[in-house]
Amino acid sequence: MAALTKSFSFSAAHRLHSPHLSDEQNREIFGKCNNLHGHGHNYELEVTVTGSIDPQTGMVFDLVELMQVVQEEVLERFDHKHLNRETEEFHNLNPTGENIVHVIWNLLQPRLGAHLSRVGYGKPRRISLNIMERTRKSPA
Repeated sequence: MAALTKSFSFSAAHRLHSPHLSDEQNREIFGKCNNLHGHGHNYELEVTVTGSIDPQTGMVFDLVELMQVVQEEVLERFDHKHLNRETEEFHNLNPTGENIVHVIWNLLQPRLGAHLSRVGYGKPRRISLNIMERTRKSPA
């Protein structure tokens, strides 16, 4: 078994706000991330695929295909967008890092299938979140 991890970058804005909390609770929990107009980040995304090395190609997975899938399913959808306002996925889902990584997993999994083993997501030098096949559960 071998693993291939490819890194990607994208920029997006969001507002952390839960409709299940009062405005005061949202401000207390999310602080400046609850700004009414949102705020932006530069994100790093890592996608890991695993499998046996193909004896004919010497590859675990076609890197060009991996890059195309991430471009179509994630980058075109989220790059330079306000996640709450401009994406269907976060219209009614609070775009916390945890929810973002779950959504990205669910967007990639149908096209990468059993090869998908990890999605890592974070803000460079600040925080990272990972989801792996054994721990994946859909957000509420």
